[in-house]
Amino acid sequence: MDDIGKVVRQSRRLEKLLKEHYHAQGRGLHELVSSCQERLPHEVISKLRFIATIRNKAVHEDGYEVDDMRGFLSACKQCEKELQPRSSRMIWRVALFLIFAVTAGAVWFYIENWRHIVGH
Repeated sequence: MDDIGKVVRQSRRLEKLLKEHYHAQGRGLHELVSSCQERLPHEVISKLRFIATIRNKAVHEDGYEVDDMRGFLSACKQCEKELQPRSSRMIWRVALFLIFAVTAGAVWFYIENWRHIVGH
């Protein structure tokens, strides 16, 4: 996918997160950030402004190319991680831990009791 497509897709994902979880209002990413700035983590605001600036340049300036696409995508990933509700991340961690623990317990049980099971 071309750079403009990546930029637009990533910024739209962030816009969706801001609208859904922070009740942001506005049309563009700058307006969304301004409308919910007091509810956002402070370290994310400058990254969101950076992303919004790159997005506006990519869409509105003819022939614009993103100088550091890796840096842009990294900033998007960090913002997305920070804007995700923490409870859902915690639930996934607990679920994965439980799955691992049950699987490990089953493996241990069969290792300990295999000679008795095979004998029958």
